[in-house]
Amino acid sequence: MSNRPSIESPRMQILNEALERGDAGALESFWGEMRERGTPLIEPIEGNEESSLVTFVWRATEPVVAVGVISLIAGRQDNYLTHLLDTDVWYRSWPVANNVRATYQFFPQTGASPAEDGGALARFADYVHDPLNPKTYVFEKDEEDPDGFELTRSVLETANVTPQPLNEPRDGVPAGTVEMHRLKSGILGNERRVWVYTPAGYDPDRPEPYDVLVLFDGTGFVKMSPFPTILDNLVASGDVPPLVAVMPCSISQTARFKELLLHDPFNGFLANELMPWAHDAYHLAGDPGRVVVGGASAGGLAAAYAAFEHPELFGNVLSLSGAFVFSPGMLSPGWDGEHECLARRIAASETKPIRFHLSAGTLETNSLRDLGGGPNLVLANRHLRTVLEAKGYPVWLHEFPGGHDMISWQGVIPEGLTTLLDWPSRSAGILRA
Repeated sequence: MSNRPSIESPRMQILNEALERGDAGALESFWGEMRERGTPLIEPIEGNEESSLVTFVWRATEPVVAVGVISLIAGRQDNYLTHLLDTDVWYRSWPVANNVRATYQFFPQTGASPAEDGGALARFADYVHDPLNPKTYVFEKDEEDPDGFELTRSVLETANVTPQPLNEPRDGVPAGTVEMHRLKSGILGNERRVWVYTPAGYDPDRPEPYDVLVLFDGTGFVKMSPFPTILDNLVASGDVPPLVAVMPCSISQTARFKELLLHDPFNGFLANELMPWAHDAYHLAGDPGRVVVGGASAGGLAAAYAAFEHPELFGNVLSLSGAFVFSPGMLSPGWDGEHECLARRIAASETKPIRFHLSAGTLETNSLRDLGGGPNLVLANRHLRTVLEAKGYPVWLHEFPGGHDMISWQGVIPEGLTTLLDWPSRSAGILRA
């Protein structure tokens, strides 16, 4: 745990001075103000128009020995709050850019000593949201995932965050249909759910087949995000063509890390089982230029790998904070190989007909940096972009002001799909790049 930092927040300085003067009502007045205005505190930084001072505040209703904040804003090495005098106040300030949208939780520790890892690797069940912040993002427990749990994270939005207007249903926009199927895999030796979104007015007999999005972690996008609504609004506005989204799930978190981290049998499942099944069940385009494969984090890596191995099926990659630092066996004890396996394979191979839309959050310099000493997520995405550009691939990299979470990714998806599918140009008869 770090040494006690100086008080940077003007409001916390006022409270501290009042307590030192013996002002008996200062503490309750402070908590009343926090309940009314909400937390965290967001205050201007003199001479800095690009950032604000964000102060996380925790009220200890029971004795604690330490309180950590779990967020990429705070990082993973120095994330402890400070205890204010002999009060129930714990706090800590960080400068944050004025366009950031991010999530956080608290990790109050009641044991004799804080965990050695600073709370970053503690069980998710021990993390709690901010009771003084009404903005939350809830990840419901997936009852079919034996590793599943419910997770509620608090949401921080600074003054100039980019709106996400496509997340809400719009008057006059018809909703598409989402159906759940079960698909057995002989290749993987298991059975999984596959969610399928079809746009409003889907017609299996129309002459023109539908564009396709294959998106991993289907339950997360269907149940824990406004993704179907985003598709409804994009299709209705004409920004993307009417498309069918095929969204396979992992059977558990454990299986997810196996299947999505450069796992050749999973690519075999996609090519030989999922896609044939999807084409039999739905009226889908066979042109890989009209097919996007995508995912978040490990799913972004898996999407890029699937397209690289099967460009005859997938001509576009939508990677949301892709975990490109990974190489096979990297999570195994004693691994001492090279990072960024996919980037090295792409560099050593002939160029294939694939377009890439990559993304990474500005806060993700704190992501994945302790996995075998490899580069952080932002650097790994920049490196992959450089490799792709050198090989002549069409590639876009969007560095969004946020972290490794769904509230950021749901804002990147519209840009990614419109860029890759290029529907307005296609509609006007203009050839794709």
